[in-house]
Amino acid sequence: MKIERLEMEGVALLTPRQFQDDRGWFAETWNRATLKDLGLDIEFVQDNHSYSGKVGTLRGLHYQAPPFAQDKLVRCTRGSILDVVVDARLGSPTYGDWLRVELAATSGEQLLVPKGFLHGFLTLEPDCEVQYKVSELYDAESDGTVHWDSLNIDWGLETTPVVSFKDEKALPFAQWKSPFLYECVE
Repeated sequence: MKIERLEMEGVALLTPRQFQDDRGWFAETWNRATLKDLGLDIEFVQDNHSYSGKVGTLRGLHYQAPPFAQDKLVRCTRGSILDVVVDARLGSPTYGDWLRVELAATSGEQLLVPKGFLHGFLTLEPDCEVQYKVSELYDAESDGTVHWDSLNIDWGLETTPVVSFKDEKALPFAQWKSPFLYECVE
């Protein structure tokens, strides 16, 4: 497993090693013991799977507030997506900053999204499937959304995206009160 630490603290791109033969390929996408040895000690408790039929489907920017905040490990298992994270930790030197990574089923890359970050993605192909592991069970009372178009994120949009009613009606980032606090890791 290759781990590339990205420019925001805790955000990382994980690339599993693929073993190929005449049948196709095999990859170990998560091994808690191995990754704990590499500094990623996360216990995932739930797997989620989404399907988006149309190009330009935008989901986000989502979060789950403390005490049920979630680490996420996101991978595209069909098609490709533009995956976006936003640092929402009050007091963080990168608060309000965002980064984006293209994830494709063909690459096998996975994005680790730590607690305290907003997450969203845009489908770049039809019939996309995204799977992600989370470190806390879903809690409806802690579930939240920040408006996807309130941070000048370069989504690369050519047309109006397909967005849920909930995501479209979310508060803009400037009006939203973050429940996350930055904890400096030395």
